[in-house]
Amino acid sequence: MSTLVANIGQLVTLDPAEPDRPIRAGAALVIDGGQVAWVGDAAAAPAADRRIDAEGAAVIPGFVDSHSHLVFGGDRVDEFEARMAGRAYTAGGIRTTVAATRAASDDALRTRLAHLAAQARAQGTTTLEIKSGYGLTVHDEERALQLARELTPETTFLGAHVVPAEFVDDRAAYVDLVCGAMLAACAPHARFIDVFIDRGAFTVDEARRILTAGADAGLLPRVHAAQLEPDGGTALAVELGAASVDHGTFLTDGDVELLAASARAEAAGGPLATVATLLPLVEFATRQPYPDARRLLDAGAAVALASDGNPGSNFSTSMPLAVALAVRELGMTPLEALAAATRGGARALRRGDVGHLGVGARGDAIILDAPDHRYLAYRPGVPLVRQVLVGGEPTS
Repeated sequence: MSTLVANIGQLVTLDPAEPDRPIRAGAALVIDGGQVAWVGDAAAAPAADRRIDAEGAAVIPGFVDSHSHLVFGGDRVDEFEARMAGRAYTAGGIRTTVAATRAASDDALRTRLAHLAAQARAQGTTTLEIKSGYGLTVHDEERALQLARELTPETTFLGAHVVPAEFVDDRAAYVDLVCGAMLAACAPHARFIDVFIDRGAFTVDEARRILTAGADAGLLPRVHAAQLEPDGGTALAVELGAASVDHGTFLTDGDVELLAASARAEAAGGPLATVATLLPLVEFATRQPYPDARRLLDAGAAVALASDGNPGSNFSTSMPLAVALAVRELGMTPLEALAAATRGGARALRRGDVGHLGVGARGDAIILDAPDHRYLAYRPGVPLVRQVLVGGEPTS
C-alpha cells in the first residue's frame, strides 16, 4: 500500500543525496512498499492508496537509537538516589544488575524488554540497538541476545561489560571465556561486539584481544570509551575500524583528531568512519561533565546521539530529550542534534537505509505535534511525537 503524507509544514529529509537541502517547505512524501518512493512539492504529489494529513506539522526521520542496554532484571533506583545526594558514579553498580538479571526468568526479561521498546517507539525511535552485558555467563549472555533479536536485528554482544564477581581474582580467565565459549554461543545472535574500556571495567589490551576475536567471528567492533577519564579506547576504536566509540566525555585533542581523520578518510573513499556516539542522558543522570560535541563537529568528526537506556547510569530511552540536552549542553544546533539522532545513529550502525527520508530509505517518519523541528529543543519534556510511521505504517 502506498501512503501520501500531505499538508506538511516542514519536512526534514536529511537526505545524504541532497546535503545542501536537509529541510523542505511546502513538500509532501510518498511511501510505497515500505520505502520512501517520492519527495517533492506538495502541489505535484502523485496519487496514493492512503493519505495522512500532517495538519501543518513538521515531519522528521524516525530516531535511530544506536546504544541501549534494555535486557535486564531489577532496578538501581537506590543507586540513583545516592548519586543525586553526592555519591560518584562508578562502573561497579553493574554487578547489582547482573545478579538480578541472572535470577530473572525469560518471560520476565521479555516482558520488560517489550515494554521498554514500546516506550522508545512512542517517543519516535524506529531503529533500536540493544546490547547484552548483564548476564556475564555463557547462558545468560546468549539468552539476552536471543531476546533482543526478537525485537531488532541491531544486537551487540557485550560480554566484556565488567568482570563478574566470580572472576574478580582471575581476570584473564574471564577474558578467555569471553573470547572463547561465550563468543561462540553469542556470535550467531549478534551483529556487533562491544567492550567497556574504563576505570573499573576493561583495559585497552584486554579490549584489543576481545574485539579482534569478535571480528574474526564476523562481528563488527564497537567500543565504550572515555566515560570516566581519558583511557586510550578511542585510539583503539579507530585503529580497529570500529563502527562507533561511545560516551566520549573525556576525549583528548589526539582522540578528536583521530576521529576527524577517520571521517576525512571515508569522505576520500576510504573505509567507513568511526562515529563518536554521545550519550547526554548519561551525564544528566550521573552529574558528570557533558561531552563537547561542538569540538568534534568543528574538527569534522562523525557524531551520533543515542540514549544509552539502562538501569544504572540512565534509565531513559527518550531521544527527544537527548536532542534537547545536546542543544542545551553539548553545543549543537537543533538541526545538528536532530541529524546526529537520526542519520548519525544510522552511520554508527553501518546503515544507509534509515535515519533519513531520501528516496529509497525505509519509510520511518515522525509527525511532530509542532510546526518546526527546533521545537524538540525549544519545548523539552513535552510529548511532541504525534504519530510514528515505520515502513509507512502508523504504529499508533
